[in-house]
Amino acid sequence: MAIPVNYNIRNLKLRKGLTVMTALGIALTVTTAIFLMALISGLDRAFVTSGDSQNVLVLRKGAQAEVQSNFDASLFPTLKTLPGVAKDNHGEPMASAEWVVVIMLPRADGTGEVNVTVRGMMPDGLELRPNVKLVQGRWFTPGQREIVVSQSIQKRFAHANVGDNVQFGKGPWTVVGVFDAGGSAYESEIWGDVNQMASDFDRQGAFASVYLRAADPVAADALKHRVSDDQRLKLEGALETEYYTKQTVSGAPIKYIGWVVAIIMAIGSSFAAMNTMYAAVAYRSREIATLRVIGFSRPSILTSFVFESVVLSLLGAVAGILLMLPFNGMTTGTSNAVTFSEVVFSLRLTPQVVGVAVLFSVIMGVFGGMAPAWHAARRDILASLRD
Repeated sequence: MAIPVNYNIRNLKLRKGLTVMTALGIALTVTTAIFLMALISGLDRAFVTSGDSQNVLVLRKGAQAEVQSNFDASLFPTLKTLPGVAKDNHGEPMASAEWVVVIMLPRADGTGEVNVTVRGMMPDGLELRPNVKLVQGRWFTPGQREIVVSQSIQKRFAHANVGDNVQFGKGPWTVVGVFDAGGSAYESEIWGDVNQMASDFDRQGAFASVYLRAADPVAADALKHRVSDDQRLKLEGALETEYYTKQTVSGAPIKYIGWVVAIIMAIGSSFAAMNTMYAAVAYRSREIATLRVIGFSRPSILTSFVFESVVLSLLGAVAGILLMLPFNGMTTGTSNAVTFSEVVFSLRLTPQVVGVAVLFSVIMGVFGGMAPAWHAARRDILASLRD
């Protein structure tokens, strides 16, 4: 025979002070865990959702990132005529030779300067990124000292509004537009004309990378291997999505530290829940003995006390989730260990993050309640009645 659920609810209400204090302790643990998981989720989205499965990125063999790559510009005509490269509306191959450089820009709040990625591209480079949308102004004009910036760059850095001038390379560049990259890694970039960029940084006659558009994902995979296997080129092809997924290594320290902190705090919260449940057992010893006398079994008492501990943890989880809601969507940044520039991403309180937080709290409740529940179920009836 199972003990009614309202019995546990009533006991939690009777011990309001202790219930609230324990739930708040668990809430702080859950809030910390959610904050760290939301950081990781936002960072993963910035990289994992970047790129297009139909785009093939070509780099120099051995290069881990575009900033580390360069190869002779004479290879570009060969690359864009490879079998499998899609054609645009004018029947021309969809390909963009590009340069990626890192510059220093001052933050809008005056707290210092940060490395920012600047990408020079050909006009087809815009078509190769259909998920990027222009939200203000216009796209840059090829051959002009014009740039477009992401919404994140516009918000975080000085002189990044439409009409402003940004100083880098050999002079000022005019901001003519702002784009929305949907939370991808492109949110951390500034775009301009590849030839002007090469001229400003004395890199004529070479490119850092080439983006090729394939007709479909299957053709893209074949094109990737075709580039890598061609001994004439000495280049390496990779799906754009694969390239950005590999860069999640930047978030590895956050992930490791985050989980270590979360586990340590979870252990502390489990002991807090355990202390609360032990106090409940001591306070209700006669009540427990009476339950045994009227026919409730030891497994029923064990289950009842573990359930009470889980309910206590779930109250803390709900409080922790509510505390984190104001931070959902908050923008922050971290250094990309591959490109040495700042990667901007947003905290994302996704259903998966909330689900893991709830599971996290349930586990804390089970571990925190098991020992006291076992102690309550195993107590001698006569000894409990004399207490």
